[in-house]
Formats: sequence, structure tokens, C-alpha cells
Amino acid sequence: MKLTLIGAGPGDPDLITLKGIKALQKAKVVLYDSLAHPALLEYCPPGCVKVLVGKRYGKTSCGQDDINHLIVEYAKQYGEVVRLKGGDSFIFGRGYEEIVFAAQFGIDSEVIPGISSSYAVPALAGIPLTSRGVSESFWVITGTTKSHALSKDLSLAAQSTATVVILMGLHKLDEIVEIYAGIGKLDEPIAIIQNGTMENQKVVSGKISNIQPLAKISEIASPAIIVVGAVAALPDLSFEAVQAMIKRRDLLTE
Repeated sequence: MKLTLIGAGPGDPDLITLKGIKALQKAKVVLYDSLAHPALLEYCPPGCVKVLVGKRYGKTSCGQDDINHLIVEYAKQYGEVVRLKGGDSFIFGRGYEEIVFAAQFGIDSEVIPGISSSYAVPALAGIPLTSRGVSESFWVITGTTKSHALSKDLSLAAQSTATVVILMGLHKLDEIVEIYAGIGKLDEPIAIIQNGTMENQKVVSGKISNIQPLAKISEIASPAIIVVGAVAALPDLSFEAVQAMIKRRDLLTE
């Protein structure tokens, strides 16, 4: 028996890997998440069993325990099962939990990584997570932990000069703003990207001090990714302004 975890990528169906497509073309059963583009199911052969198991914030879906047991049931019935998960299954995708559960029943696993939305969505919105003289590193943080709370790591990340990417955190925007405002970073650039990599992508950018009303006016909604840090302002800056920013930062670090 075998479980194959496929990362579906950040949304655009063209961003799945070739290895992922090949696995779908041989699939007997596919358990797929809401964030996996439905066009990807067209790669499945005739007769393939396709089961939607949800997994989107604020929407009705199967619980993780239900998904784990479905994996085992279908693997026993068909000999193999494919899990198609948005982004990359090992980045807040709970893919490892599914592998561990399946292993208890003698089910082997194969992982086919996907392009993570954490860096692909900002990239296609013109935001580099790192850029010479602007940002040297980045944090990727979940806005929805197991207890449905914002990760406590954000308080640490906010104090650094790194770019901070928050996944599944739009419903925690007020809390995010409060954390940055509390350490005096009201002028910190921030961008919210809804439906990243898709044709209906929407981007709202501003500063910590004004992002809440901007997001409300724009009617920004999930699924969305939040990027906080100097790089979030780069798409709106001229070449000269970017060079001036780099020069100022170089002087500060000399």
C-alpha cells in the first residue's frame, strides 16, 4: 500500500511540478484540498475516485482525523491513494502527520514537493522576500496554529529586520498590527495578497498604520498572504528610491 503526497503549488495550475502531474496521471484515488486548483484533477485517468476533503479557513471541511482515516481506507481498498494539497504539503500542510498516521497501518509514503505559496505568491506580486541591501532573511509564520491562535513567533519576528510572511493570517490582521505598533513600527511596509498567482489576484499595500482601513475598503478576503517588511514597498518605488533605500541601509550597517 502506498500514500503519495503531492504539493499542488500556490494556486495557478501551471505551477504544479511535472512529477506531480505524472503521479496524478496514474492515480486511482485522489483526496484533494480546496486550495488545490480543480483543473489539476483533469490529469487523473478515467475512473479515478476524486474526494474533496476541504481544508480552507472558515469553510466546512473534513477534520484531520477524518482525512487520516480516509487515507487508510482508500489505501486498503485500492492499494494506493494520492493526497493533493495546496502549496507544499510540508509547509503548514500537515503532510507529515498524514505520513506518520499511514505508517501505523503499513502504508509506505512518497512525497512530491510543491512550490510554496510563502515565496511564490509574493514573487508574482513583485515582492522579493530578500533583496540586497533591503532584507537578508525571512520568516514564514502561520496565522492559525493548532489552537487557532496567531503564532507567538510573530512577536520575535517583528523585532528583527527580516521580511515576515504570514500564511492564513488575514483574520488576525488586527492582532498583527497591534504587535508591530506595540514596538513602534507603525511605518513598516505591509502588503496583503489575495488569490495569489491567480487571474483574480488582488494586492493591497500600505503601512502598519493604515493597512486596516485599506484592507476594509478593498474588501480583501481569504485566501490571502501577508508580507511585512521593507520589501513589501518595493513594487511601488522607483529605481532611484530603491537605490536610496539601499544606500541608507548600507550607511546604517557600516
